[in-house]
Amino acid sequence: MERRSFLRNAAGTIAAVGLASSSKAITSVSEFAVATPFKLKYGPHFGMFKNSAGEDLIDQLKYMADQGFTAFEDNGMMGRDVALQTKIGETLSKLNITMGVFVVDKGGNMANTFAAGKQEYIEIFLNGCRKAVEVAKRVNAKWMTVVPGGFERNLPIGIQNSNVIEALRRGAEILEPHGLVMVLEALSDSPDLYLQTSDQSYMLCKAVNSPACKILYDIYHMQKTEGNLINHINLTWDEIAYFQIGDNPGRKEPTTGEINYKNVFKFIHDKGYQGVMGMEHGISMAGVEGEKRLIEAYREVDSF
Repeated sequence: MERRSFLRNAAGTIAAVGLASSSKAITSVSEFAVATPFKLKYGPHFGMFKNSAGEDLIDQLKYMADQGFTAFEDNGMMGRDVALQTKIGETLSKLNITMGVFVVDKGGNMANTFAAGKQEYIEIFLNGCRKAVEVAKRVNAKWMTVVPGGFERNLPIGIQNSNVIEALRRGAEILEPHGLVMVLEALSDSPDLYLQTSDQSYMLCKAVNSPACKILYDIYHMQKTEGNLINHINLTWDEIAYFQIGDNPGRKEPTTGEINYKNVFKFIHDKGYQGVMGMEHGISMAGVEGEKRLIEAYREVDSF
C-alpha cells in the first residue's frame, strides 16, 4: 500500500472510532491524516524536503503531496535522463500534482542574448524549445522559463527590443501548436540583464502576441527591482501565466522578510488565479525542523 493511501485509511479509521475514544483520537487524526490542500498551488522543488523524505526524488514528491502541496517545479528538468523524466511525469499524474516550470536550455541567464540579434544565438534557443516540447510531454508540463539574456550595449535599445521580440516570436511558433507556454522571467541579479521589470515583460508579450509567450512574475525579483507589488501585478495581470515566490532580503520562505505575502496571495487568489506558485527560494533553517517551519510558514500566509 502506498504511503498516501495508508495515511488516508489510518485517518478514516481513527475518525470512525472518534466518538468512542478520548480526545487523544482527535490528536491522532491531525498527526496522521494527509494535510488539507492549500488554497493556491504552491510548488516546491526537489531537495526542499530531503531531510524529511530522503534523497529519493519520487519519495520527495509523495511527501510534498502528503503535506498538501498540489504543484511542483524543477528548473533543471531538461538535464535529467529520459527514464527519470518519464517516472516523474507518471508520479505527478498519480498524485494529482500540477507540473510547474522547467528552464528552457539556452546556455544560462546571461548567455546567447536575444538582444544581439545573432542567428547562432537564436538557433541555440530554438533548439532548446524543440527539446523542451519532448520534455514537456514526458512530465505533463505546460510552462517553461525563458530568460532573454543580457543587453547588447553597442546597439540602440529599440533595435535590441526588436531582436528580442523576433526571437520570442520564433520560439512561440514552436511551442504554440503544442499548447505550451514560455514564461518570461525578469530578474534582479545583474544590471546587465536585458529583462528586469514587469512592464518590460508586458510590452514583450503584447508585441509577440501569442498565447505561447507570457509573464513569469517572480515576486522576489520584482520586490527588488520595482516594489509596489500588488499594483504591478494588477497592471500586467492579463499577461501573467505563472508566479514564483521568495521573500526579501535573503530569498527564503515567506514570513522571513519584508513582503506581506498573506496580502499578496489573497490578492492573487481573489483575482481567480488557478496556476502554479513556484517556491523558488531557500529555507531559513536547516534540517527537518527547517522543513517543518517552511510548511508552517506557507500555512500562515495561506490563511487569508
